[in-house]
Amino acid sequence: MSDEIQERAGVPVLVCDPAGPPVATEQDALDLIGAAFLGAQVVAVPANRLDERFFSLGTRFAGDVMQKFVNYRVRLAVVGDISAQLAESSALRALVHESNQGGQIWFVPDLDALDTRLRDAR
Repeated sequence: MSDEIQERAGVPVLVCDPAGPPVATEQDALDLIGAAFLGAQVVAVPANRLDERFFSLGTRFAGDVMQKFVNYRVRLAVVGDISAQLAESSALRALVHESNQGGQIWFVPDLDALDTRLRDAR
């Protein structure tokens, strides 16, 4: 599977291939945003594609990536199990909790949970 735009819960979503290239730089994030401009409103990135620096908030990588999505008004969904990273960082737990309260950036365990969020956001 390659990254592909799918309609999920009535919303066009760029669903990224779990085996795709890592998101390790801001340019990688911008490339996903550019791909979303072909018709997606949301980019669903598997958590395993995100460089570990994303989950270490001291690096500021997560903030930089998330800000790019906000600036370009493309929603970001981090999809997958991040329980190990959450167990290691109260700051990350707070970020995930706060993000999940809004409508721009979500952390969800799987695509079914993303579908539920998308339906509830309408």
